Amino acid sequence: MPVVDNAIYSGGRRVATPASLEETFETRETHGGFAWIGLYRPTDAELDALASEFGLHPLAVEDAKKGHQRAKLERYGDSLFVVLRPARYLDAQEQVEFGELHVFIGPDFAITIRRAESPDLASVRRRLESSPDLLAKGPEAVLYAVLDEVVDEYSPVDAGLENDIDEIEEQLFSGDPEVTRRIYDLASEVMEFQRATRPLVAMFDGLERGFEKYAVDLELQRYLRDVKDHVIRIIERGDTFRQLLQNALQVHSTLVAQRQNEETRVLSETALAQSEQSKKISSWAAIIFAPSLIAAVYGMNFRYMPELGQPWGYPFAIALMLGFAGALYLIFKRRGWL
Repeated sequence: MPVVDNAIYSGGRRVATPASLEETFETRETHGGFAWIGLYRPTDAELDALASEFGLHPLAVEDAKKGHQRAKLERYGDSLFVVLRPARYLDAQEQVEFGELHVFIGPDFAITIRRAESPDLASVRRRLESSPDLLAKGPEAVLYAVLDEVVDEYSPVDAGLENDIDEIEEQLFSGDPEVTRRIYDLASEVMEFQRATRPLVAMFDGLERGFEKYAVDLELQRYLRDVKDHVIRIIERGDTFRQLLQNALQVHSTLVAQRQNEETRVLSETALAQSEQSKKISSWAAIIFAPSLIAAVYGMNFRYMPELGQPWGYPFAIALMLGFAGALYLIFKRRGWL
């Protein structure tokens, strides 16, 4: 049986520690007070036994069996079913790990069902047992303490996300190619964190609406409102984180576009320089080609070439080659190719 702790409380003090659920069912009728049963990943059969003993609503039991529920509060007559999404920040992986916690609260019982390593409900129980006046207020005090612990454990997550965002701001301007992926992953974590925290405000509003009807202790009301204020601050921080990540993504897109424009400009300048060089090379090749063509013609070994027998043949050929070369040079020079 995955019972982590099991106790009967009366007058704010532990009066019995039953060894099994069956013993708990019998003992709570003898001592009165209320039972607080802490479970860790119970089976469906064990949940059915609890539902039968404490009259838990079938829909709430079905949700507890399935798991993977959103954070919510549902009231069934004089009992409550609460789903919470605790979270903890893993420093080594720089990631946020989310869990799931189910809480059943009735007139004479409190049942907590953990499906992850957090929150530390053992410390919650020790805290309440060290404050008999608070524990004497009944199962509602257990609900308050659990809510307070879950919300308190959001603070390290909040700090871890803030540190990750600060690191992203440094990566943005260092040209790290992995920054896009990290922004996306961190944005997903922030959204998941908001899905865990945002419903808590509506949950506290629902509890406040039942304060008068269910005669919730005045001091306990103040405690719950204080936790609600803490939740609101955390939600506001989550909104800030999301906006910062959106801004970071926009800045990253701008920086990428700037780098691409710079690369395009450099490529254009290089292509232009290459084009200028090609013009010069082509121009000199054309200038050299004209005299070479004339020289090649006169270098042919034909017997009958009238110009070869004339005394002005050689000077004429030289003048023709220089004239062609000079004319081409002037033409290319005027067009800016040389």
